[in-house]
Amino acid sequence: MGSDKKIIDAAAEVLSGKTKGIRRVFPFLGPAFIAAVAYIDPGNFATNIAAGSKFGYLLLWVIAISNLLAVLIQSLSAKLGIATGHNLPELSRKQFPKWVSVLLWVQGELVVMATDLAEFIGAALGIYLLFDLTLLPSAIIAVVGSYGILEMQRRGFRPFEAIITGLIFVVVIAFSIQVYFAEPELSSVLTGLFTPKFNGAESVLLATGILGATVMPHAIYLHSALTQNRVIGKSDQEKRNIFSFEFIDILIAMLIAGAINACMLIIAASLFFENGINDMGDLSIAYDQFYEMVGPFSAISFGVALLAAGLSSSSVGTKTGDVIMQGYIKRHIPIYLRRLVTIIPPLIIIAIGVNPSDALVISQVILSFGIPFALIPLIVLTSNKKVMGCLVNHSVTTIISWLVAGLIISLNFFLLYQLFTQ
Repeated sequence: MGSDKKIIDAAAEVLSGKTKGIRRVFPFLGPAFIAAVAYIDPGNFATNIAAGSKFGYLLLWVIAISNLLAVLIQSLSAKLGIATGHNLPELSRKQFPKWVSVLLWVQGELVVMATDLAEFIGAALGIYLLFDLTLLPSAIIAVVGSYGILEMQRRGFRPFEAIITGLIFVVVIAFSIQVYFAEPELSSVLTGLFTPKFNGAESVLLATGILGATVMPHAIYLHSALTQNRVIGKSDQEKRNIFSFEFIDILIAMLIAGAINACMLIIAASLFFENGINDMGDLSIAYDQFYEMVGPFSAISFGVALLAAGLSSSSVGTKTGDVIMQGYIKRHIPIYLRRLVTIIPPLIIIAIGVNPSDALVISQVILSFGIPFALIPLIVLTSNKKVMGCLVNHSVTTIISWLVAGLIISLNFFLLYQLFTQ
């Protein structure tokens, strides 16, 4: 807890004008990195690699657009916590009818279950690939690892932020190595990045999966909880200053997350699509292909990235579940008990032999349907002057936010149509 107090004291000195220069940003870095874990979880691995192997660089622009949307959405969530001292579920309970809060809680718990499914299976799969264990023992080891990270929360927010940020940079290093070995063509990367287009219904389905894997609903809930009591502004000006520093945190974290997602697709496009290997949705097959096409070091770095992403995101998902329950229905269960409950579905899936990569992709599609239930209340609340005070949305921000919500909902309806007409 001592490190937390140091950060709070350092932030107070920044707000009082005693600290100058680049050092002013440091006390405010951290919350966005926790939220960013949701943008690089194992579901992203499955979805991005499937998209890259099937369509090459075609959907790279979807990752870029999704990342821009993520900056907007996470800034709204962070701003909500800074302005009100409450998180999104808490304010929804206060502002909306009780039956709405209960329904939002139920769907929020379903979202967290889908999130935990992706994250826990990903961590188990990483251990399975790296150490050649069967999936069930790998899953048990992942349980121990996730509990170890959760224990860091009891030591304060700064140690927890530090270990999660460290795991993010493990993923960054691993995929930097992968890109080096893949040797993608720069012209193809730039074309995919700046040329929006689809190639049939399947590409739209994968694009929706990418969107669901990138703009994660549980990150929308969590970010407001991370900022609500971290550094408290005593005046309107202090709140504005805190948000300006937090926005820098968001830009840095989302840039890193976006680069990781882009690297996943680029690697799959360069190694698999360019060599006629078009069905790479199974991560264990991708691992074997990395080993055969590039070498053991490439395969190991992929496995390490998958393990780091799974362990970090599983802890963040558990924390989000606690925020959702306390906020919507004012109930609380011990976080270790919640972790125990949420690992049961993935263990069952592993035990009965369901393909882990298929489960990962499906979970991401489910998550895309959870986005509107988090995003619409967020826009409504952050556009309310009585709720937000000096940090209320600018009218342009509100218009753009509603357009984003409309885009996401439209894609989800298209996905439903495709699922029921095929």
